[in-house]
Amino acid sequence: MEPKRSKYDTNPLDKDVADRATESFGSETGGVSDRVTRAVGRAASEPARPDPESEAPTRRIDDGLAGSYPSVFIKPPPQQSTAYETPRVTPANIYQPPPGPLPGVYQRPPLPVNWPSRNVSGLGISEKWANLAPYIPGHIGAVAALIELLLVPRSEARTRFHAAQGLALQIAILIVSAVLGVLTAITDNSVSSGLFSAASTVFLIVSMVRVFKGKAHHIAPLDDVTRWLDEKIKPRK
Repeated sequence: MEPKRSKYDTNPLDKDVADRATESFGSETGGVSDRVTRAVGRAASEPARPDPESEAPTRRIDDGLAGSYPSVFIKPPPQQSTAYETPRVTPANIYQPPPGPLPGVYQRPPLPVNWPSRNVSGLGISEKWANLAPYIPGHIGAVAALIELLLVPRSEARTRFHAAQGLALQIAILIVSAVLGVLTAITDNSVSSGLFSAASTVFLIVSMVRVFKGKAHHIAPLDDVTRWLDEKIKPRK
């Protein structure tokens, strides 16, 4: 028995499919072959647009905008003031490098400062000679130092310092020389006494040269004795 076929059966192996399709569309009222195409409106009360080319031309969407929206990433330019402002003057380079020798350039050693010679109050002689006198070897330096402490006022602090220090040094040399003299008499050996005498003389001469040139000359072990002599030996008024 042959199976029942419908009008939608499009089996290409069926040779009668084309005839049945033609017969079906031509006989039914739902076909489209006997109908005329009409314009379709948007709504029941709206007629169809007769000419689709009559619509308004394309325009830019930014024609009606006053301006673009400000960007949050770009800082707006500052408002220009109309008031007159004097032109700004660029300041000069205030920083100046400290003066100093150029690296790699040989610089001569500084010369000794020759402080001006002046007369010391109470003595009437030049200051450098007054400072030199207490370091003269022998008893001459001790006597000169004592005289300066008695005559020079305390306002001449530099001269009184060298006088007190020279007197303390002379006293220390006399004491050590006396002790070595006793040892020489006991041991009958004068080598140590002779060496000390030569060393003390050289030291006194070096002290004289340094003081005469105006260089600082400070004997730290004699600080206490120097201060005591300066305080106890008061200048005569």
